[in-house]
Amino acid sequence: MDRLLLVEDDPRIARFVRRGLEAEGYGVDVVPSGEDGLELALSGDYPLVILDRMLPGMGGIEVCAALREARSPCLVLMLTAKDTLQDKVGGLQAGADDYLTKPFAFEELLARIRALLRRRGGREPSAEAAPLRVGDLVLDTATRRARRGDRDIPLTLKEYQLLAYLMAHPGEVLSRTRILSHVWGYSFDPGSKVVDVYIRYLRQKIDEGEPLPLIRTARGFGYSIGAD
Repeated sequence: MDRLLLVEDDPRIARFVRRGLEAEGYGVDVVPSGEDGLELALSGDYPLVILDRMLPGMGGIEVCAALREARSPCLVLMLTAKDTLQDKVGGLQAGADDYLTKPFAFEELLARIRALLRRRGGREPSAEAAPLRVGDLVLDTATRRARRGDRDIPLTLKEYQLLAYLMAHPGEVLSRTRILSHVWGYSFDPGSKVVDVYIRYLRQKIDEGEPLPLIRTARGFGYSIGAD
């Protein structure tokens, strides 16, 4: 499940964009400053960054230029209230992949995001998305239903999101911080035990009574899922 990064200091716009994208099936992390946006984008976990040009401190142009200097593969869709040709050219020259002026219709923003992700080969939320498989565990990302062997596994929304994130990275140990960021959002308390609690819920539903546990603990670091 791809997660997008929104760097926007206007809380009204941030809420509007986040709610709309989440309703379309995307995960969204929001930060209000260029410095925080650059740090997160360089983590390499985001296929696309929606970047406001006018930010306090480090501006969008500087963030975009820094990403390109670091050879970050993430796509950049720049948002701005500046609509002159020179402003657009400046954003594109800094390394932005697309440019959208404010105010904008959400439908156009969504269309541009989808076009950029298709160009990159990213995964769009879709009823045609292939199921995720780890061993005899299958997660249908279209219906959000899980099945292990001949047993159906009911999942809450957060259990589904956590399981989908683990299964999208089979065999990879994911830190608690990384899981918090992608499943619960960047602003969630990093000291929270919510990841451990939900891992326990998933283990009870997926591994209990099974000869081969799929969910593994990397002590002091995080969790992974695998069948070998």
